[in-house]
Amino acid sequence: MTREEKSQVIEDLTAELAENANIYLADISGLNAGATSDLRRAAFKANVKMAVVKNTLLAKAMEASDKEFGELPSVLKGNTSVMYAEAGNAPAKLIKNFRKKSEKPLLKGAFIEEAIYIGDNQLDTLVDIKSREELLGEIVGLLQSPAKNVVSALKSGGNTIAGLIKTLSEKEG
Repeated sequence: MTREEKSQVIEDLTAELAENANIYLADISGLNAGATSDLRRAAFKANVKMAVVKNTLLAKAMEASDKEFGELPSVLKGNTSVMYAEAGNAPAKLIKNFRKKSEKPLLKGAFIEEAIYIGDNQLDTLVDIKSREELLGEIVGLLQSPAKNVVSALKSGGNTIAGLIKTLSEKEG
């Protein structure tokens, strides 16, 4: 790879890092060609972009980026695949589901909305992160429930009041 090609790859990686708020680093070494294809297919279906990168070029891209990656460059050893996704938990779910059939990929680290996670032991934590849509759905549900309670109380209370008034008017007659 020429110096110009390397600088172009670094530039492209820096742009990818800037565009994505959720970045996962995984080790897929040891997967055969079929398993790697299955993983790529599963990533495509899960709306996760995946690419194998050279550690030195990714480290330089992280350095050139405006984001603060903290300890994340320290995991850039051996085979590294980068996964980008809009949903913070999508790559974690992909890795966990794929591991039902294979012991790889291993999670090296992740950068989720400026939070840094290092190590494969963080996978379950990352799976539990709620996506923006899930959080919005919960908020809407929480906001709707008090209004529903008030409406149902008014409806049931209205029947009770109407019944009381009817009973009182019949007694007076």
